[in-house]
Amino acid sequence: MVLGRVAHYAFDAVLLSAFLAGVRRSTGLTPSVKSENFTETPGLKKWIDNYLWVGEWTMDQSVAVFGSSGYFERKR
Repeated sequence: MVLGRVAHYAFDAVLLSAFLAGVRRSTGLTPSVKSENFTETPGLKKWIDNYLWVGEWTMDQSVAVFGSSGYFERKR
């Protein structure tokens, strides 16, 4: 039961990260991660960068899979 809950939260975290990556790609908006905001916890900026990288990777992999699928087509 606990493992399922952890997996659910991990999936939700990746989904949120991918959503933020999509927002960045379509609008250019990014979270404001200024160094003076993270003086108390220096590893926090690196953790946030890694978290957002997971979303970028998820978006890249999703686009590759969807692009090779016959169920999706690219419209411009």
